[in-house]
Amino acid sequence: MGSGLNLGRIWGIPISIHASWFLIFFLLTWSLSSSYFPLEYPQLPLMTNIILGVLTSLLLFASVLAHELGHAFIALRNSIPVIRITLFIFGGVAQLRKEPSSSGAEFRIALAGPLVSFSLAIFFGGLWLLSESVPTITASSRYLMRINFMLAGLNMIPGFPLDGGRVLRALVWWLSGDYSKANRVAVISGQLVAFGFIGLGVYAIFNGQYLNGIWLAFIGWFLQNAAASTSAQMNMQNLLSGVKVSQVMSQECPIVSNLMPISQLIDERVLMGGQRCFFVSENGELSGLLTLREISKIPQARWRFTTAEQAMVQIEYLAKVTPDIDLLTALQTMDDADVAQLPVLEDNVLVGILTREQILHYLRNRSELRV
Repeated sequence: MGSGLNLGRIWGIPISIHASWFLIFFLLTWSLSSSYFPLEYPQLPLMTNIILGVLTSLLLFASVLAHELGHAFIALRNSIPVIRITLFIFGGVAQLRKEPSSSGAEFRIALAGPLVSFSLAIFFGGLWLLSESVPTITASSRYLMRINFMLAGLNMIPGFPLDGGRVLRALVWWLSGDYSKANRVAVISGQLVAFGFIGLGVYAIFNGQYLNGIWLAFIGWFLQNAAASTSAQMNMQNLLSGVKVSQVMSQECPIVSNLMPISQLIDERVLMGGQRCFFVSENGELSGLLTLREISKIPQARWRFTTAEQAMVQIEYLAKVTPDIDLLTALQTMDDADVAQLPVLEDNVLVGILTREQILHYLRNRSELRV
């Protein structure tokens, strides 16, 4: 989905808006100001309806953000880093660095969002009751009360990746003690819910409710894709479980001198040899790693005058692994560092290199051999 437009940070978590958010913001604002408010509160003038539409839409997305911050807060309390929170066409998503380590943590994190939405619904409901004599406040608060109740209820449907599906996974995990089984149950429930949404959407279309039908089918399609993606991830974890870095890494490490010009490296090693990353050595000792990412940052006119040492990432700043760690852990290290390769060191001596291509090749071979 991408990171989108960055809005800043809360608790150190980047907050961003996906491009699809602007579409739904415009449609929601237009619907509120042209249909909902004029029908519910005909005494309000047009300009007031437009202003209320904009403010209510902003408050709705603030509610969605609060929902995701609820997940993020409990995740942080359970020592799970949060990569980012993104608002998009279906609401929002808090992307966690790793899965919860226990069923209790999973349950608390999943339930936190709906509880925040439910609390907001009560707050806006109280505001609506206290401001009945002020139509401008009543109009917005009543709508936000309904939507937050719907947001809490919809998310508690037991279909992964909805919060209810995660609660279901936590309960099955707790009862069975088997995370893999809980994941399978959650994925199956998610696919059933997804096909249910698609079915409702098709039914609505045949009954003349075209917009609602398309929207329901679109939500079902999104949920089905998310559930299928989770299933694929679970299969990958099963295939990589128990596999060590030493079983997949390459021991052939392309090493270049720290004084080699970038232009020579490009001509002899990249264009002719097809290599994409290089370890940089100074007097026989590893000093850094140079990849096409670093080279691409240097203007081509300066390649002749730039050495590998000047362009490389120094060894102390590199993410590294040892041969005896799990491949899943190494893959997580790659994701955390946003790199496609890792040097493999044993007692501070370079013994190999691990790349994403090698991991994919290993997965492909196991899948084809069905082992």
